[in-house]
Amino acid sequence: MNAEEDRHLTNRGLLSVTGVVESVTGVLLLAIPAIMVQLLLGDASLNPGGVVACRIAGAALVALGIACWRGEAGGARGADRGLVGAILFYNIAVICVLIAGWIASGIAGIGFWPVILTHAVLGSWCLVALVRPVPGVT
Repeated sequence: MNAEEDRHLTNRGLLSVTGVVESVTGVLLLAIPAIMVQLLLGDASLNPGGVVACRIAGAALVALGIACWRGEAGGARGADRGLVGAILFYNIAVICVLIAGWIASGIAGIGFWPVILTHAVLGSWCLVALVRPVPGVT
């Protein structure tokens, strides 16, 4: 095995483990933010805004995990698609978390709807990029 192959295997292992660790942490932050904050910081007193912020952080970690998994599995094309897929997940998750916080607690500042719109546009762009045929690839 040459040095390039050895580095590739090392990177695949790193990306696989990072993908699992960050995804699990992200899912836990999405599902049980107060418990995760209690475990990490020793204080679980989260107001509704804190819960939303934790869940957005959780979505970002899941997106990082997706990018790692796709990056280790598919070469340059897989990495590109993995990154776009991860960004798509993140955009959808941010919209869902913010809307859920608004419905449950009525939290919404002046930037609420512009952020929703921005993530909807970015998410739509990601979706188009993922489903659009790539020239020269069948």
